[in-house]
Amino acid sequence: MDPVFILGCGYTGSRVARLLLDQGIDVGGSARTLKSLAPLKERGLRPVAFDATDPRDLSRLEASLEPRTRLLYSIPSLTGAEGRWEPARQILEELGPKLSRVVYLSTTGVYGSAAAVNENTPPKPETERQELRVQAEQAVLSGPWKSLILRPAAIYGPGRGVQAALPQGKYKLAGDGSNFVSRIHVDDLASILAAALLSDLTGAYPVADEEPCSSREIAEFCAELLQLGPVESVTSDELSETRRSDRRVGGRAIRKLLGVTLQYPSYRQGVPASIG
Repeated sequence: MDPVFILGCGYTGSRVARLLLDQGIDVGGSARTLKSLAPLKERGLRPVAFDATDPRDLSRLEASLEPRTRLLYSIPSLTGAEGRWEPARQILEELGPKLSRVVYLSTTGVYGSAAAVNENTPPKPETERQELRVQAEQAVLSGPWKSLILRPAAIYGPGRGVQAALPQGKYKLAGDGSNFVSRIHVDDLASILAAALLSDLTGAYPVADEEPCSSREIAEFCAELLQLGPVESVTSDELSETRRSDRRVGGRAIRKLLGVTLQYPSYRQGVPASIG
């Protein structure tokens, strides 16, 4: 089996690393500091410190890769003093000779204002953030390696999601909360990504669980579960771009192609499992 490298062992990437290491696969991974990779190193990960904002780190990263590496690219576009930029093309050009496959973790944000999306829906970016993601996708798709783009809906799990934000007073509804949101539990996403890396499937697919719901529906579900009061509403322009979407995502195609069964097909199972 080709070695795997996870560029960005964060919330999702670290879970993918654990799944692959448990299968006896040779896995390397990066984070900004080696300290954050210590638990994975104990399990067999080959750790590499990599800061995408520091060009000096790129040559060291390239030197650490084995030939015919299968790469999970899990670094979002970056923000600096001069605004946002997308490093994917530069990074992939440097690493390219070592790569046999690239799986890119994108976002359903690339669909813009589309209200319902599936595997046949083309990207239609409408903001700078969305456009940069599409640029990264194009960099991945234009390489000589076997490429796969996965576009997950809202990622949630322990410490992240509505159930984590509500008790901290960080979650507010956009207007009446009637906008629809799809999501995917981080453990299910990790399973899909691990299967994707080990496959040779190509193309671009959205990733989501089986039950989109309105923002109000999941907020009230979480509030009742946590014994909290009514959820505050604000105007849409008071929320971040990612919180204003109104989109139902069909993620069945990628699961069928990879043979992955969801552990948490709905927030009704995933949210309770993420609390505590």
